[in-house]
Amino acid sequence: MPGGVSSPVRAFGAVGGTPPVIRWAKGTQVIDENGHKYLDFVGSWGPLILGHAHPAVVESIQRASARGTSYGAPTSIEIKLAEEVVDSYPGIEQVRFVSSGTEAVMSAVRLARGVTGRDIIVKFSGCYHGHSDGLLVAAGSGLTTFGKPSSDGVPEDFARLTIVLPLDDTEALLKLFKEKGDCIAAVIIEPVPANNGLLLQRPQFLEALRAQCTKYEVLLIFDEVISGFRLGRGGAAEHYGVIPDLATFGKVIGGGMPVGAFAGPKATMKHLAPAGGVYQAGTLSGNPVAMAAGLTTLSLLKSENGWHALEQLGSYLENTLGPVLAGSPMPAKLCRLGSLF
Repeated sequence: MPGGVSSPVRAFGAVGGTPPVIRWAKGTQVIDENGHKYLDFVGSWGPLILGHAHPAVVESIQRASARGTSYGAPTSIEIKLAEEVVDSYPGIEQVRFVSSGTEAVMSAVRLARGVTGRDIIVKFSGCYHGHSDGLLVAAGSGLTTFGKPSSDGVPEDFARLTIVLPLDDTEALLKLFKEKGDCIAAVIIEPVPANNGLLLQRPQFLEALRAQCTKYEVLLIFDEVISGFRLGRGGAAEHYGVIPDLATFGKVIGGGMPVGAFAGPKATMKHLAPAGGVYQAGTLSGNPVAMAAGLTTLSLLKSENGWHALEQLGSYLENTLGPVLAGSPMPAKLCRLGSLF
């Protein structure tokens, strides 16, 4: 395996460590092959909102897999999870399941281009949207310049269709839309940027972004792969009261299994194949075992008032660690929203 891992973050390079090889986990505890125990604050990088090996989730996976692991055809459990997602998130009427957050974002961007007939995508510094070529882009030399690749293997021509803006900069936003608003297909943003620390932004910035997208008929995409179903049942859209045109999901929505999704109103989603001309497909999309894990997770969060419990846990963490960090000789600050910190 290149670098010894299946995903770069697992190499622990950013913290100068050697990655543990995990043997098993339960609840908040992770045990490696050497028998060392760890208190897990990572939760598989987000999906395990109920902890490791939650009995109800494990049981749902076992029941589903005993009936078959994949059919290549629709299932009732897929429909039930779709209904739960649509019922939970404001402004959406249809959802398409995929197998990862990257796939969800990639598909939502293609859909936005197909619906608008435009090519340019706008993203923001500090926001991560998966590893699709067009979004692995660093900022150019000016505030509103076209991007340049931030990974080897990404053609310059792909990057030229992406513009990178500074986060939470309303002046730069207004300037860009005045100059290029009629050419932009979509703006994509993490409403709670959580891939570069936790970069909380002013609600007024999201409101200004929504207003500009509406004015210029640009689709606003909320990347809620991390914040979706973690901040609350309606994600950051419900928290801030700003409704996007499309939303992407991952992590929590699969309950620890590989699931992603993108969703929006019927008027937009009808452009997807087989109903429309925007192609998107996946052999394992809507996998019944993954759908079962996701539905069980969301159902438990709803029935057990899970988001209130997460807020209480986040508050406890902040109140406990905050004073410790404040008294530390090292410059440190805890930034928190709900259970994201």
